[in-house]
Parts: sequence; structure tokens; C-alpha cells
Amino acid sequence: MEGLKRKREEEVNNRLHGYGVSDEHVVCLCVIVCVCVQVCDHSAKVARHYNCLQEVGLQARSQSRIVFMRNFNNWLKSVLIGEVLDQVREGGSQQVSVLDLGCGKGGDLLKWRRGGITHLVCADIAAVSVDQCQSRYEEMKKKSHFNEKIFSAEFITADCSKELLSEKIQSSQLFDVCSCQFVFHYSFENEQKAETMLKNACDQLKPGGFFIGTTPDAFELIKRLEATDDLTFGNDVFQVSFPSKGSYPLFGCQYHFSLDQVVNVPEFLVYFPLLEHMAKRYNMRLVMKQRFSEFFEEKVKKDHHRSLMMKMNAMESFPADGGCQNIDSSSEYDHAQEHCGREGVKLPVGTLSRSEWEAASIYLVFVFQKL
Repeated sequence: MEGLKRKREEEVNNRLHGYGVSDEHVVCLCVIVCVCVQVCDHSAKVARHYNCLQEVGLQARSQSRIVFMRNFNNWLKSVLIGEVLDQVREGGSQQVSVLDLGCGKGGDLLKWRRGGITHLVCADIAAVSVDQCQSRYEEMKKKSHFNEKIFSAEFITADCSKELLSEKIQSSQLFDVCSCQFVFHYSFENEQKAETMLKNACDQLKPGGFFIGTTPDAFELIKRLEATDDLTFGNDVFQVSFPSKGSYPLFGCQYHFSLDQVVNVPEFLVYFPLLEHMAKRYNMRLVMKQRFSEFFEEKVKKDHHRSLMMKMNAMESFPADGGCQNIDSSSEYDHAQEHCGREGVKLPVGTLSRSEWEAASIYLVFVFQKL
């Protein structure tokens, strides 16, 4: 048994050194990891799950238990996308092309429209989602003002962790931005998938182009898991379940994530130090990595970001008009109540429920730039 353990540790060392990871980082990562062999491909499960999700419409979404968390996530993505597009234009690009890797049903189409981009390629594993994304785009074009120039777009159904998009994209141009929102962690099922996903994200970026995204924070997930006596943690909004604890593979470290009857799929931990070193193979450098809480605290200080937050209804008013909050539990708003009791605080204040914030705060945001 000891011999097998040593052999696995040597494999981990060799693979990490192959990515250019320093000895110091190897030691840090190998404290709790081992190499795992995947015998099951989960891509089909993910595709089935998202293909079966019903399009419920704006009214139903506005009545969701996580409506403010969804709005908050959309605000965060809007700020991220807006700031990166500003940097692209500051770099001299006026004709901006974007790859939306894992586009889903097209939830970011309006963000790209507001950003004034020129061309968009949308790719996703779920064919139904891609069809809905294309329908949203066509409807958006139809309803646009007669003198408004809407970006051109391509729509591709593909498993971006297995198939190279360069062989499917019609336009031959390189991209200024690749956006991968709440998707990249699915590719960490194994090393080959993660490599293919990263190649799709970075290979066709222009020099100076950006790879941006959001993904669960592996260290936050493990910290919460290790703090429990069980293999599951969460609340009424979300649940995370691991098969075991104490050993966490670099690739294929599976957990199950469910979110308010919207998401219910297997996901995989993304060890960010490893992702950062993998990205160096594509001449990418990490520009920014922040947990959602850190990103929020920094960006909300700016007036235009606060105004956008109010416009997008990204925070719930506390106390609410009529005293009826989105979640009917006073303990969900203890933090807001405490804040309201401080001297000089003007009411109402903006907040998320405790359960929504616990769910949102497992994520991080990142920006890479191509050298």
C-alpha cells in the first residue's frame, strides 16, 4: 500500500512539473491530492440536464427563491464583461470579436449587445440551449432599433472539452475575448478534457486578448467540507455533496451540486494554481482572481457600478416594503438587521439572504490575458 501511495505521489509530482509548477507549489498541492482514473464520462449527464431544463420566462424567474442571487451574479458578470471590453478598446481594437464558451440559453447576449461588440461565437454542449440562444438572438435583432447595428453571430453545438472549435467556427478571425461563465469546472473531469477546454478558450485569442470566467473556488469548497462532520453541506438554496473527504485528486475530483431545483449535476474541483500553470502553455498570464465577495466589495465602491446594481435589482431591499422579504425567515436577514442598527446607516439597505450569500460566495472570478 505504501509503495502504491509513493507511486501516485511521484505521478502527481511528474505531472505538475510537466506544467512548470515549482517545487514549492508541488508540495502545497500534493498534501491532500492523489491521481485518480476516471471510468465514467459525465458530459452526457450535463448535456441531458441542461437540455431538459424548461424555459420558464421572466415572471417565473422573478418569483424564484434565488431571484436576487441570480441578479447579483448577472450584475457581477456585467461589470466583468464591461471592464474587459473597455480594456480591449483601450488596446486599440474597435471591431471586437467574442467567443462565449458554454453560452447556455444566451443569458449574456444583452451584455454583449450593450458592450457594442462586432461578432459573437456561441458554443455549448446542450443542443436545446444553443437553439434557444439563437432564437433569443434573432428576437433581439428583430426588436432592435432600425439604426442599431447588432453584432453578427455563429452558434455551435459541441462538447468544448472534447472537440476543437477551430474546426467548427466559420469565421477565421481571432478573438478579443473568450468568456466562460459557470462552465469551466465541468472540464476538470480529466486532464485531457481540461486541456481541450483550455485550448478552445485560449488558442484563438489575439495577443492582448482576454480569457474571463467564473467558477467554484475549490479551496472554499474543501474548507466547508472539512468543517462538517458529514459529506454534505449547504442550506435550503444549495447543496454540495462529496463521495468522501481527505483525498482530492487534481483531476476528476467529483462532487454533486444542486441549486434550487435549477442545477442538479456532477461537477469537478478546479485547482486554480494548476489551471494558472496550464494556461501558461498558451502564453496566458493571470491578471486577476477574486472571490465573489472580494470582487463585489471592490466594484460596489464605484458610483456607476452601484447604479447598475440598482437597475438590475441585484440586491433585496431590507426592510422590504410591507415587511415581506423574499425568504420568509427572520434568521435569513440577521446580518442585514445588525447592519441597519449601526449609526448613520440609511434605510433601506441592499442585501442577499444568508442562504443566497452562502451559495454565491463559493464562486470566484478570473481574468487571464494573452501575452
